[in-house]
Amino acid sequence: MTTNRTCSAPIFPYREESGILLRRMENHGMIEMAESDRIPRRMIRLRRVDWRNVMKTNFDQIVERQGTYSVKWMGAGGNGVDYLNPEITLPFQVADMDLACPDPIVAAMHRVADHRIYGYSGATDEYYGALMNWYRRVYDLELKREWIIPSHGSMSAVNAAISAFTNVGDGVIICRPVYGHFTGCIEEEYYRKAVNVQLINSDGYYTMDWDAFEAACAVPTNRVFILCSPANPVGRVWTKEELARMCEITRRHSVILVADEVHCDLLMKGARHTPILQATDDWSNIILVTGINKTFNVAGLACANAVIPDDTLRGIFRKEFGGGLLSPFSIAALIAALTECDEWLADLREYIEGNIDAAIAYLAEAMPKVKVRKPEGTYILWLDFSAYGLSAEEIHDKIYNRAKVRLQDGLVHDPDLGGQFQRLCVPCAREVLMEGLRRMAEEFQNN
Repeated sequence: MTTNRTCSAPIFPYREESGILLRRMENHGMIEMAESDRIPRRMIRLRRVDWRNVMKTNFDQIVERQGTYSVKWMGAGGNGVDYLNPEITLPFQVADMDLACPDPIVAAMHRVADHRIYGYSGATDEYYGALMNWYRRVYDLELKREWIIPSHGSMSAVNAAISAFTNVGDGVIICRPVYGHFTGCIEEEYYRKAVNVQLINSDGYYTMDWDAFEAACAVPTNRVFILCSPANPVGRVWTKEELARMCEITRRHSVILVADEVHCDLLMKGARHTPILQATDDWSNIILVTGINKTFNVAGLACANAVIPDDTLRGIFRKEFGGGLLSPFSIAALIAALTECDEWLADLREYIEGNIDAAIAYLAEAMPKVKVRKPEGTYILWLDFSAYGLSAEEIHDKIYNRAKVRLQDGLVHDPDLGGQFQRLCVPCAREVLMEGLRRMAEEFQNN
């Protein structure tokens, strides 16, 4: 028997297929779904939306990434344009986008390429000016040129801070669930100890355990705290009050606070990111790491910056970090991104939030046991499969091997408590995302 349900989701033109109807509603806010008893192979195959009436950028266009050295698509067995081929694995595990970069960045890349010489390159007045003006107009934050140290990617700056301010065997504080590469850098590259302060999970909303954080900072050999802000993978955008408390506790215990803010421009409606430098007036222990990699989908260009207002701190960091040389492509990309791409970014935020809303609405209907909370920032969903009563290995097998969907195991980001979780990155054409979710739902429908 067919039942009718209504769920919040972005607007699509309708298409009926295998007993499923997605119908555009007059109120421009809902989709009516008529469900059959089983999940059909092509449950949601959406026609391309003419976004010209909504946004100027067509993010529904599928860009082929096979043969472009994409880590995300290696081993997938095909291209995104063939997403309905059940032999192709659909990848959602890597935090980069299957969405085309803005035209001004593409044009800037062509200008650099056409020059035919790609020698050692350094940041210019135009580069520093673009970054300083971005923070001025977007965050009402005044940076000084001398505070800025260009970096070959955000993790290069984080690594330099670990190396500069700790010794072998010292502790580096992190708050799991958190970006798993932090742990790898701390323990495997620099032979420090990852000191975990577990975030408190309240029905998918994560907050700091302040007593545990204070205790960790009070240990003299715990010398650095790496903060992910906004938080990957749990999607928190820390409030100014939370950030101010982190600053006060770390400063009181002489702990260096390194804030990785590379997801800061990817926010849901109503969320506001506070740069760490706005959370305190005392910057004596603060390092802000920022970059265009996530926001403008140029992770392969590895363009980031460390911002360190304190002269002493900056001097120690520079001594360890050295250079500041960048690729000429990175320099040109940052200038174009921060001066010419505002409209594209506004469209991107709208589209990503639409993907997130569509995914959450679909999961509520087709996989109601999966717990997921809408993030405040990032383009990441942190999926809780614990209600299925399966082991981490069983969850992995059903998703990766049977459904042929590649997410990222929660254990990567939380080795202790992440076994029932999966990380899903949503920035791709919406129809590809929905096909990935449909495959998962079909595999879990009997659990």
